[in-house]
Amino acid sequence: MNYEDSLIIKTAWYYYIENMTQQKISEKLGISRMKVIKLLEKARQDGVIQFQISQERSRHLKVEQELIRRWNLKDAFVVPSAPGISALNDTIAKAAAMYISDRITENTYINIGYGDTLGRVINHLATITEAPLSAVSLTGGVSYYLPNTFSSKFNAKLFLYPAPLVVSTKELCSAMQNEPSVQEISRMVNLASMTVVGIGGIREDATIIKNGIFTKNDFLYLSMQGAVGDILSHFIDQDGNPIHTDIEDRLLSTSLATLRTLPNVIGVAAGDSKLKAIRASLKGGYLNVLITDEQTALNLMEEDPDSPI
Repeated sequence: MNYEDSLIIKTAWYYYIENMTQQKISEKLGISRMKVIKLLEKARQDGVIQFQISQERSRHLKVEQELIRRWNLKDAFVVPSAPGISALNDTIAKAAAMYISDRITENTYINIGYGDTLGRVINHLATITEAPLSAVSLTGGVSYYLPNTFSSKFNAKLFLYPAPLVVSTKELCSAMQNEPSVQEISRMVNLASMTVVGIGGIREDATIIKNGIFTKNDFLYLSMQGAVGDILSHFIDQDGNPIHTDIEDRLLSTSLATLRTLPNVIGVAAGDSKLKAIRASLKGGYLNVLITDEQTALNLMEEDPDSPI
């Protein structure tokens, strides 16, 4: 066995068996990270590493392909379901961070929405990404986008709406939208290469209720108007149509009409309480990619009479 072959095997072992990062392997073997990447690719090409898709993952792939077919998506990523809503939110947030990190470069700008799951996404992403991340907020509410206290590393540059999410009057909202600092962020939104949004359900433990932005009475009123959930705090009915209320007039958030024009919109959501909202978002054509868990995906398919799953 020559030196190159030995290096390929060592690199593959450290990466796939020892779960070492490419950077750690680079340091351990005294070679560049680019060399590590080339050695791993050579290991795959030469059959040093052989992959077999497990039966469980095969099932996930089948569900993903059906989601793509049914809703005319560019892609879907389905992960195993986790017990408990907090664990589930963290699972899909980690999945979204991994999905996005594979698709960004040093000069990539991404748009990111508001919500608990999206907050987890940006924290995970800013921790695992090697290239500095540039993220543009899609809504007002500066504090909702800041790193959490558990982030030991936060490799991200944030461009935030210098405004609250909801203001007291329609007139104030209009005036703030015309502020140069707000318009500057709005222009950046249209230049990002991908957009990541959460999907909220109509439930009492929703993030926008916990944060005091909306009240339970607001949600009762919205549900009476036919709302099943929200995207970027814009509420929609079961067919994905926007529901116009006085709340909408006071909201500092990228419009749903603009969202439809953006490339590579990734929806990150899961759970029974969000099922109707996710389905409405898909029907409304707001998403190009869906990241969710297996149970939510199967439930979406069960509601579809045309689905073979």
